[in-house]
Amino acid sequence: MEDVLYDAVLWLFNIMLDIFFREIRPRGSHKIPLKGPIIFVAAPHANQFVDPLIVMRECRRRVSFLIAAKSMKQKAIKFFADLIHAIPVMRPQDMAEIGHGRIQSGSDPYLISGTDTHFTQQLSPGDSIVLPRNGRLIIAEILSDTQLRIQSEVKDKKVLEFLSKGTAYKCLPHIEQESVYERVYSELNKGHCITIFPEGGSHDRAEMLPFKAGVTIMALGAMANYPDLDVKIVPCGLNYFHADRFRSRAVIEFGNPMSIPKDLVEKFKRGGSDKREACSSLLDDIFYALKSVTVNTPNEQTLMVIQAARRLYRPVAHRKLHIAQVVDLNRRFVIGYEMFKDDPRVIELQRKVLAYNQLLEYHGLRDHQVPQINLREWRTFGLLCYRVLILLIWGLLCFPGAILNLPIVITAKVLSTLKAKEALATSSVKISGRDVLATWKFLVGLVLIPLLYGFYTITVLWICLRSPFTWSQRLLYPLMTWILLPFMSYASMRFGENGVDVFKSLRPLYLSLVDPDSSANLRHLREKLSDDITSTINQLGPSVFNDFDANFVFRHDASSKESVSELGEGGVTYSQVVNENSLDDSKIFKWFKDNDSDEELYFTEVTQGESR
Repeated sequence: MEDVLYDAVLWLFNIMLDIFFREIRPRGSHKIPLKGPIIFVAAPHANQFVDPLIVMRECRRRVSFLIAAKSMKQKAIKFFADLIHAIPVMRPQDMAEIGHGRIQSGSDPYLISGTDTHFTQQLSPGDSIVLPRNGRLIIAEILSDTQLRIQSEVKDKKVLEFLSKGTAYKCLPHIEQESVYERVYSELNKGHCITIFPEGGSHDRAEMLPFKAGVTIMALGAMANYPDLDVKIVPCGLNYFHADRFRSRAVIEFGNPMSIPKDLVEKFKRGGSDKREACSSLLDDIFYALKSVTVNTPNEQTLMVIQAARRLYRPVAHRKLHIAQVVDLNRRFVIGYEMFKDDPRVIELQRKVLAYNQLLEYHGLRDHQVPQINLREWRTFGLLCYRVLILLIWGLLCFPGAILNLPIVITAKVLSTLKAKEALATSSVKISGRDVLATWKFLVGLVLIPLLYGFYTITVLWICLRSPFTWSQRLLYPLMTWILLPFMSYASMRFGENGVDVFKSLRPLYLSLVDPDSSANLRHLREKLSDDITSTINQLGPSVFNDFDANFVFRHDASSKESVSELGEGGVTYSQVVNENSLDDSKIFKWFKDNDSDEELYFTEVTQGESR
């Protein structure tokens, strides 16, 4: 019965995910063992409660999740969490309290002194002190209300700077998690699967946060308690294109299953320093395994430069990439950037890319729109008029559904913004709280869609009862309303989606009409920058990747099991169906010559091309 409920909830979540996301593409799911205990380790945790749902959808196994006990206090979340066998975990950060007074360090690196502090009342040995920028100190001994000793010397320069000047702090209690570990051990011993987010909480940063050791204790502890158990760890990389926006895209990539060495299990059993060494070694392996399936940059600006360079890079045999390949190419660019970021050629390219992005922002364009401003005036005017007409048609088609669903849109926008502000106020790692936006939009839709459609159905029933209809008509019309509303709303969403894409294409056409000189300069600048980036990458690429080939980004090998599986996963998306079966307006007016086809955009523009 539990499996039936799990599958029913998963079916419901799949519908909501298909509505919220334009495309979710899995990669590497064929690597997942279909039997035996697995710990899915997922990062970066950029989308709060949506991340687990995507793992559920694509991992091909029934999984249990570790969820913050704080989240279980919300009735709606607790209801669904219980149905999917979530395991609540009490997190220290959820019980943090602001410390009295201020603290600072002196000549003794292990001694922390306080002013107007209440150490004996607020802290105990084993508890932690959290400083700004997420610095964390574990307490070894409380000496008095104004003095305590920490377990290890502080080496982080930023933390030392805070402590030398005196700083505010938070108190985090030490929480024993033995009951949680025992439940996880039991689930794994039954051959079940567990999903954990080792960063400990969701965030909206461009890089992964430091991992917590809990995942290693679960894996090593289960194998230590059950000697015949063979636990596999599968890294899951979650990559979003505008994670917080409606109708965005996502890629989930599964790495190779990791086997846990027996010598680490033996070290874990011995306890003490050996146990810590075993956990540290396994945690490092997990971290590097996750880096191989994620895109990590030190800040947003670096990520923006990487994405821009990826879009502008043009190998000889260039072709259009699907979003899973875009993620992989981004990752390769990050690796190359980290190796050569101090090279003068790379520094100069970075400066040019940032200047190009500023120019795009000034003109109100996206990079993928620049090649579109290469038409003669009469053709540009004709195409502009045609697309305006198409936009009007899409607008009329989506208007009924948009009006009917407007209360949901407004409520989701307002509530998600409020929740993001609340999450930001209580977090030391979030930048703007974007990681909770999609979750609350998702939850609002999950609750309000059936309620609102029920209200519309009851309204139609009330009107029918007051009208001179037969009883069969009085029952038929409300029933038809309830059945047709979801289909009409879904169709309106698709029509509106196409309308937004058409609307975005109007700006470059307008610019090429009113300012053809700027358009031409921008296009030539892009071509020159693309040549510079391609040339530099072709020079540096062989020293980064042994299999680098300037002629191909990805080779299509039909005999490769991985390539066949990856091309098959995710199926055919709606946008692909539309592109294959709809009219190409560039062919109607013969806008482009056949021999100019190599000027198309060969990398799917998703990162900057979406703004919904």
